[in-house]
Amino acid sequence: MSLPIVDLTREDIKQGMADGSMVIIDVREPHEFAAGRIPGAVLLPLSTFDPADLAAYKDRRIVFSCRTGGRTQKAIALAQAAGWSLNEHYRGSFTDWVAAGEPVETD
Repeated sequence: MSLPIVDLTREDIKQGMADGSMVIIDVREPHEFAAGRIPGAVLLPLSTFDPADLAAYKDRRIVFSCRTGGRTQKAIALAQAAGWSLNEHYRGSFTDWVAAGEPVETD
């Protein structure tokens, strides 16, 4: 059974990150993540995505992010196929974050 995907806004992301209830799982590739990411985001690249890795974050609300919101939907499908009841992603993802002038972390 798949759950419908829920689009979260930048304000939803900022609130969840500020209060510590949310973890952003960034499914972009390592070079994209190193070049710039939402502060506090965790890298789990879609190319090597293993839903079992999500267990480390099960105590928080897991929300997926990528560049524009496309890869997040694939990650959600993979997580649901593995038995996770996850369905939230950041609509617009990193592109939206940067366009709004939000802070960015880099390596």
